[in-house]
Amino acid sequence: MAKSATKDRAGADESAAGPAEGEALPESYEAALAELEGLVGRMEGGSLNLEESLSAYRRGAVLVAFCQQQLEKVEQQVRVLDGETLKPLPVNTAGTTAGDSGDDL
Repeated sequence: MAKSATKDRAGADESAAGPAEGEALPESYEAALAELEGLVGRMEGGSLNLEESLSAYRRGAVLVAFCQQQLEKVEQQVRVLDGETLKPLPVNTAGTTAGDSGDDL
């Protein structure tokens, strides 16, 4: 009996840590962001009942974690590409960066 209780708890822990029931992680950061924006819009619209709101919140938490993970991966790649020496943009005397000259060529 103790084995089945332990197994049930382990299964619950695994499902809580993974994506929501039947919902896989998005293919990309952009897809996750689009889905997250849609969820926020539905939640702000006030048309969801309590259970739907809770489900949307849980899915949103998964999407936020996915987006943060993707951003961390990209930041790490940038550090590697830049040799761990990220440099601030040079600021000219007008207080704008060199790229703010207005010339978008």
